[in-house]
Amino acid sequence: MALSQGWVKRYFKAFCKGFFVAVPVAVTFLDRVACVARVEGASMQPSLNPGGSQSSDVVLLNHWKVRNFEVQRGDIVSLVSPKNPEQKIIKRVIALEGDIVKTMGHKNRYVKVPRGHIWVEGDHHGHSFDSNSFGPVSLGLLHGHATHILWPPERWQKLESVLPPERLPIQSEEDCLRGSP
Repeated sequence: MALSQGWVKRYFKAFCKGFFVAVPVAVTFLDRVACVARVEGASMQPSLNPGGSQSSDVVLLNHWKVRNFEVQRGDIVSLVSPKNPEQKIIKRVIALEGDIVKTMGHKNRYVKVPRGHIWVEGDHHGHSFDSNSFGPVSLGLLHGHATHILWPPERWQKLESVLPPERLPIQSEEDCLRGSP
């Protein structure tokens, strides 16, 4: 009996040591390096959730890349919603600071993205709550860069940073005044 209690005690002690090491390591990894997230809604169709409400894609979010605000036009990013800090949204980066973008339904036809901000939009323009609704987004709201679709298995793939040709930013204010993209 004493022998079996010694084994249980050693097992419990080893488990506790492993647990108290593994949990902080896992939490740090998920907070600083990467995590997975389920994508809901139609705003990023057809890139994400092409099946509509029947399925939800699960993506890998790279926190490491956005920690220094290293984003490019075309990246799919997760960010804290500017209108609801309790919610995270996923959108495509359309323009970077200093770019002039032709908006789609924003109160101003053209917007120059201020320093420290980006312009984000969903791929499914009719069903997206994005910068056209709330304006440029502070880089401080970035949460992660979506790099891969992990689920469902048949959609497993690397996400490419592609900017639709019709959403290229306008390069100068003179182009903006002339009305040409």
